[in-house]
Amino acid sequence: MNILNFIGGKFCEGEKGEWLDNVCPATGQVYSKVVASGVEDVRRACEAADLAFDSWKKTEAKQRASLLRELGHLVQRDLKSLALAESKDQGKTLEQAEKGDLPRVVKNFEFFSDYALKLSKERFRGEGGGDNHISHHPLGVVAAIVPWNLPLYLLTWKLAPALAMGNCVVAKPSELTPMTAFLFCKLVQEAGFPPGVVNVIHGEGARMGDALTTHPKIKAVSFTGSTQTGTHIHKVAAESGHPLKKISLEMGGKNPNIIFADCDLERTLEATLRSSFANQGEVCTCGPRVFVEKDLYEDFKRELLVRIPGFPQGALVSEAHLQKVMDYVALAQREGGRILCGGKRKEGPGFYLGPTVIEGLDRDSPVNREEIFGPVITLTPFETEEKAILLANSVDYGLSATIHTRDLERARRVAQALEVGMVWINDWMKRDLRTPFGGVKRSGLGREGGQWALHFYTEAKNICYPETL
Repeated sequence: MNILNFIGGKFCEGEKGEWLDNVCPATGQVYSKVVASGVEDVRRACEAADLAFDSWKKTEAKQRASLLRELGHLVQRDLKSLALAESKDQGKTLEQAEKGDLPRVVKNFEFFSDYALKLSKERFRGEGGGDNHISHHPLGVVAAIVPWNLPLYLLTWKLAPALAMGNCVVAKPSELTPMTAFLFCKLVQEAGFPPGVVNVIHGEGARMGDALTTHPKIKAVSFTGSTQTGTHIHKVAAESGHPLKKISLEMGGKNPNIIFADCDLERTLEATLRSSFANQGEVCTCGPRVFVEKDLYEDFKRELLVRIPGFPQGALVSEAHLQKVMDYVALAQREGGRILCGGKRKEGPGFYLGPTVIEGLDRDSPVNREEIFGPVITLTPFETEEKAILLANSVDYGLSATIHTRDLERARRVAQALEVGMVWINDWMKRDLRTPFGGVKRSGLGREGGQWALHFYTEAKNICYPETL
């Protein structure tokens, strides 16, 4: 299968007729080709989106919402086939794709189709009796740059609110996981979206990223991915010479999982398995730094190691990424870390590494400070609440955290003290799409979800009327 661009409502090849290999992580074999787009393809997509914008922004919110709901229905109809494609393309287990990721795609469309209809114009009576009316207006053409770990979910997490609020979109999926974005574009056609409202271009990020970020038609860039790439996008957008663009950057994390001795151990073990190894640890909110109160440490470690062999694991996304993760495991060993389980590539085809648990590393080890983004966690004991907070805040990232304790007051204290954007207490990854998603420090800039998406994808306008004309 050849994976094509989707520009102006039509599937098309790239300007130069070049192709990239698309590799199945489970086998390590090429199973399709993806178009290698260039600057001219970026220009065509931006112009198609700009041409569609004038009509799309005038489309009633009710009609936009109806199209989004229809798109959600089509994803639900094809959920099993899309999940299979995502599993084959990304390496995740079929269960993770079918029961975890794809249902969240449907929820994105359901939520934002309803949310768009609930947007109300705010009114404020000002000093001196002025009557202020606030309205929100779409930006125009926005770019969505999507990572490889949750390909279709994160594409639609950006696309649904942007479309609901009247923008047109040019999306760039990762070249490592292009398949479900390609299949999704067929559903965009079937749902009846006007040509140019949704555009998807494929190819290497290094080749296309700057052209997309700096294009004068692009009014905002929503990016999810590595801190290195996100920082570059921010710099390039600021230096582009065009009017300032809105930028949203969700750039990963090195999240702490803080476990106190009074926790519900069974519940904590279940949540820790998920927050450590879900999607092979290739989730930005995973908690690879596990801090356990000293009195519970040995019991927790023993019980965790007993449960790990039964936890389902897929393949890592690529040979290069597997090697990166393995390099961190080797570094941990050189620094005196003890590998309690895993740590070795599985024999046979594909890019498999079993869940890996390491203890005995200093908090300043790169393994404890840098984002590995794989099925690798470190265990560290602590003695006091203050020490746990110090350890948790000792990295440059600040996306999320989990806290396990029966003491609600302590949970509140620790949550407020953590330098992160999101905290889960006695659970992990419970999501309400009305709440802000994002982090602090090197984990990002801005928030996504609910009203935060509204403010990112629109410009607010205030009109002040006198009491009498």
